[in-house]
Amino acid sequence: MGDTRWGGFGYRQLHTQFTAELPVPNAIHFYEPRDGHRLPHDPFNAIVGPRPIGWISSRSAAGALNLAPYSFFNAFNYTPPIVGFASVGHKDTVHNIEQTGEFAWNLVTRPLAEAMNQTSAAVPPEVSEFALAGLTPVASRLIAVPRVLESPVSFECRCTQIVQLQAASGDKLPTWLVLGEVVAVHIDQALLKDGVYDTAAAGHVLRGGGAADYFTIGPEQLFRMRRPA
Repeated sequence: MGDTRWGGFGYRQLHTQFTAELPVPNAIHFYEPRDGHRLPHDPFNAIVGPRPIGWISSRSAAGALNLAPYSFFNAFNYTPPIVGFASVGHKDTVHNIEQTGEFAWNLVTRPLAEAMNQTSAAVPPEVSEFALAGLTPVASRLIAVPRVLESPVSFECRCTQIVQLQAASGDKLPTWLVLGEVVAVHIDQALLKDGVYDTAAAGHVLRGGGAADYFTIGPEQLFRMRRPA
């Protein structure tokens, strides 16, 4: 074999000296979700967060009202505006939207946080979470589903898709993604500053990780950054 010595150093000696000079990376906790995270609480929700809350009002075909918060909620398109939420389990909200094709999203603000939490209670379909949480259903303009009067911002939505999620293996999951086109928007005019929506002033409540973690947004979190020209 050819000589593997470089400049008087054996290859193994050189490799050892080189790697010894590399910076030591921070300790990394690695896991494969299918095998468990080996932590006191699943970090996934805390990492992908904080997230806007999908506070969804719906109505059954028989007219029963439902109001429930969903941790997985976001916007997915700009024109036309489309929002969506994921329901882990085929819950009353999904059933109602399948029947009527409509739902409303209502902004959760700090003064409404406790009421929102009340609407997460597991109650029979005939029990209205509006009444349970002391909230007022108010008629929407374009859909039959009422909005939360106390919320400063609401979207009226018409369902575009309901998709049952599946794993990489192709196995169906007990989770349904509900997407809807926003057909009407209601904004408290006090939150419009020179015609621009003031997110910081609205006091949005966001869902964090852990069993009970939430966040709010205020002016101190605001910074601006322009796209490259």
